[in-house]
Amino acid sequence: QVQLVESGGGLVQAGGSLRLSCAASGRYVMGWFRKAPGKEREFVAAVSWSGSSTSYADSVKGRFTVSRDNAKNTVYLQMNSLKPEDTAVYYCAASRLPLTTNRGAYDYWGQGTQVTVSS
Repeated sequence: QVQLVESGGGLVQAGGSLRLSCAASGRYVMGWFRKAPGKEREFVAAVSWSGSSTSYADSVKGRFTVSRDNAKNTVYLQMNSLKPEDTAVYYCAASRLPLTTNRGAYDYWGQGTQVTVSS
């Protein structure tokens, strides 16, 4: 059983930055998803086990960066130029499949961390 623990959420003004962290062990593709009130959980970004391959949702390209430090068993989501529409609960997730944006391909999920962007 893989345990995932997110941290780093909070309240920030529009245009600001936050860095989310996810403590995770094991050889998995790691993804970040988010769920805003009244919306479906959506893909944000993913990184391969080696860190050499990444994927992003169009809505965050150029603003968010996903990375990992396997020596520290930690995955990061650096979020810059935040917008009010980025407000959501952010989840990290682990997949045993190759790099994927498919929510159903992720087997393990963290409890989520709230990100609120004020205008």
